Amino acid sequence: MPYVMVQIPETPAPPSPVPSRSVPTSADVARLAGVSRATVSYVLNNTSAVRISEPTRRRVHEAAKELGYVPHAAARSLRAGHSRMVLIPAPTFPVGPLYSRFLSDLQGALGSLDYTVVQYGTGGPHGDEAARAWAELRPVAVLVPGSGLGPRGVAVLKRSGARAVVTLGPEIIEGAHALLMDHDVVGHSAGSHLYDRGRRRIGVVVPREPGLEAFSAPRLDGVRQSLRGTDATVTELPLPYEEEAAARLAARWRSLGLDAVFTYNDEYAMLLLRALQDEGIRIPEETAVIGADDLTLGRLLRPRLSTVRLELPSGRDLAELVDRAVRKPGTEPETHKVLGATVLHRESS
Repeated sequence: MPYVMVQIPETPAPPSPVPSRSVPTSADVARLAGVSRATVSYVLNNTSAVRISEPTRRRVHEAAKELGYVPHAAARSLRAGHSRMVLIPAPTFPVGPLYSRFLSDLQGALGSLDYTVVQYGTGGPHGDEAARAWAELRPVAVLVPGSGLGPRGVAVLKRSGARAVVTLGPEIIEGAHALLMDHDVVGHSAGSHLYDRGRRRIGVVVPREPGLEAFSAPRLDGVRQSLRGTDATVTELPLPYEEEAAARLAARWRSLGLDAVFTYNDEYAMLLLRALQDEGIRIPEETAVIGADDLTLGRLLRPRLSTVRLELPSGRDLAELVDRAVRKPGTEPETHKVLGATVLHRESS
């Protein structure tokens, strides 16, 4: 039997593991900056109780940046007795540019007060059940947009360590600070404006998108309140945010006999205005149109869109409310009415 010699190559030795770089510590930052660890802590935690010169602050920040040092949030929370996390659950309703700007302003203001803002997604449970999921993150404060949270949810959050629960919506919740956003005033302003312009047969667009009922119903009611006791009539106009739906409504517009419409907001106004113009309906001669939110695009339309400008609280004011509640958690919850409305009369009405 023939034999075949096979040479088995030597298996190369596995490469030596690359030594992992140790995680930089505050002691490393202190050595590089030539200061004490306490000074590093004061500077990076923005402690205002201790006066530290600007050159020293700059050296500490430069050393931390060079080493890639980031303060340990959990350790800082243990020292402070609470976290610096402010949780903002994502709204369950469609968010427009106005709310997005407000949220961005708020995040910046909270950041300047050394809070970390975390947005929580909308998937999963809602209301009081959602509060249990929020509580697991142990936030120091929770800002809840819209409605749905109840007293039980507030209690769950507070038992988990939340020092402040703030709601932004149409109602007061026991145990929570309330920023009341009464959307009646938006509809009331629009209805009064149209009546003062001589309009008597007024339609009100009511969106069909889920989550908007908390805003559309009060706006419709506000229009009705503004016209109560007058010779004007109000017609509710359900409308999905779809071009086809707007076209169908516009096709039967003349049969409705309306001479004005409040479109809920500027986005619905643009949708409906274009459909009405496609049907040959002259704006404002045959039908006056007014929206809400004062979006830039409304000023670019022809005719330029009349609108109700909403006046929301500043991010700074809300951030200061959160900070005040965190520092003094035993105080009585505050209630503030924060939604104002001003009509901007333009060509469409």
